[in-house]
Amino acid sequence: MIFLLLSIIISTGLFVIFKYFGIYKVDVLKAIFVNYLVAFVMGFALAERDFSFVEIPKQPWFLGAIFLGALFVSVFFIMAMTAQKNGVSVASVAGKMSVVIPVFFGVFLYNESVTFLKIFGIIIALIAVYLASVKEKSIVKNNAGLLFPILLFLGSGAIDTCLKYIEVSFVPKEDVSIFSGSLFGIAALFALLILLIKAAKKREPFGTKNIVAGLALGIPNYFSIIFLLKALQTEGFESSTLFTINNVGIVILSTIVGILLFKEKFSLKNKIGVALAILGIVIVALA
Repeated sequence: MIFLLLSIIISTGLFVIFKYFGIYKVDVLKAIFVNYLVAFVMGFALAERDFSFVEIPKQPWFLGAIFLGALFVSVFFIMAMTAQKNGVSVASVAGKMSVVIPVFFGVFLYNESVTFLKIFGIIIALIAVYLASVKEKSIVKNNAGLLFPILLFLGSGAIDTCLKYIEVSFVPKEDVSIFSGSLFGIAALFALLILLIKAAKKREPFGTKNIVAGLALGIPNYFSIIFLLKALQTEGFESSTLFTINNVGIVILSTIVGILLFKEKFSLKNKIGVALAILGIVIVALA
């Protein structure tokens, strides 16, 4: 349970850091690239066993790390496009509602329990995510379609589902840091490729503040994945329960932080959403 709580707290910290990116006009792609490099270095520096870089491509989880690395960068861009075309609240809801995908696969792939109480709790949690995330005055363009929100929903769900599958099938407990470091290193390569393509079209300085922002993001980002993987390895903790509590917990804590730190408006819908989120977590945990 401690790893799950740490994952929720640190993932909420990422929300705070991204908020400050907007305030200080940070180039998000450049910061993301530096962040992946930092997480890559940390993964290998904190490895729980001795290893050689030569052996990494031979590991059974390596192809999965390549796929996830590409998915990380892709979903990031889809999230940005969703926020720009459909509004921030739509992006938030689409990302968090995707919890239904790993929950579905957890039940069918790993024969996890299905009870009325659990299903009821998950439905309550999904409603709570929507109500807690939606804003009264969200800016949505009239011509904005559903393509990007649907892609974000599927992409976010795919990340959680694949992370669980690869962790269960291929990653020993002592390889969690090495796997995470490899994953972030591959994501950094994909981000670098995009940066080089952009630089070919328009050259501009990298910027010291983007490096600092990336350093600030990289450390908590690394630990958010590590703690989530550690939580998934906890005996007797079903992934359908874990992902529900994790996503809803992040929504609750992010909402509270947004109110206290950034003075965001808290509507009646948001209040009902947070209350339902707490209820949903209790029900799922008891189930």
